[in-house]
Amino acid sequence: MAETTRTPVAKLTSAMRIEQVFVISQPQLRTTTRGDFYIAAFLSDATGKLNGRMWQASQDIYAKLPHEGFVMVKGRTELYQENMQLVIEAIRPVENDQVDFADFLPTTDQNIEEMFGRVVYVLQQIENPHLQQLAKAYIEDADLMAMFKKSPAASTLHHAYIGGLLEHTLSVMELGQRILPHYPELDSDLVLISLFLHDMGKTSELEYDISFKYSDEGGLIGHIVTGIMMIEEKIKQLNAAGGDAFPKLLRHCLLHIIAAHHGQLDFGSPITPRIPEAFAVHYIDNLDSKVNMTCAMIQEDTGKSNWTNYIRALEAPLYKRRTAKEKA
Repeated sequence: MAETTRTPVAKLTSAMRIEQVFVISQPQLRTTTRGDFYIAAFLSDATGKLNGRMWQASQDIYAKLPHEGFVMVKGRTELYQENMQLVIEAIRPVENDQVDFADFLPTTDQNIEEMFGRVVYVLQQIENPHLQQLAKAYIEDADLMAMFKKSPAASTLHHAYIGGLLEHTLSVMELGQRILPHYPELDSDLVLISLFLHDMGKTSELEYDISFKYSDEGGLIGHIVTGIMMIEEKIKQLNAAGGDAFPKLLRHCLLHIIAAHHGQLDFGSPITPRIPEAFAVHYIDNLDSKVNMTCAMIQEDTGKSNWTNYIRALEAPLYKRRTAKEKA
């Protein structure tokens, strides 16, 4: 099988003949009620994911498939329960050096350097000298900032694409700038630096080569703890450089906000918000992530129904108002 021009997953329609490369993930060898083997897997590219089914399969074909990797697939598309799936007729592994990675990793449509410049601009508005120095220590860490610019904000759900962490961080920081004047009693410097740092641990929590997934560090420690460790290390370096020591109470409040930014213990935070600034950071973060996630899920849903399928993260389906508007 030799690939011709790709048709992105997002543009696949029913009854198309396909012969092209996909990323395969979670392949499973199953049996039908008659005892015949079939393979079920997810097939994806930068634009989306669909179910793949190979009905006339064998243990030998399955054994040659990567658990996650590139495969050349020949088959046809069909609608099944209002969702697109690909019926696989032939499949084989493809080496990484034979594909264009840009086709398979979704990337922000924003200008990364322009977004980073806006992040730096917001940080320059911070007046507290200790938080100024802390922000500068991060911005001047070239290796960390290179990862910050490219990292996704999640493996799935919100901002799950190259540059997603930067895009999300910029969004919450600029939201903070708009909201903070309404609450003059808040420490705006503390809120802004916390919005900048709240997900910084994701630079090492998530990996991205052919897909987005958790690193060993991410799976064992998580981005909240990693982010706190990063802050502690930066403050330690600042204190070792001389000058006024970083205030203990300011440090405690900053670390508390990072620890509490998920808002609930069952959402991964080791503590719930205990100061007003922590509530502000939590709800600003939650607002941006939920709006990004729900808009993306509606856009990606190709079904004809006015509703998406049930979404576990939201414990509900979403009403696709754009679909309803087109039908009206």
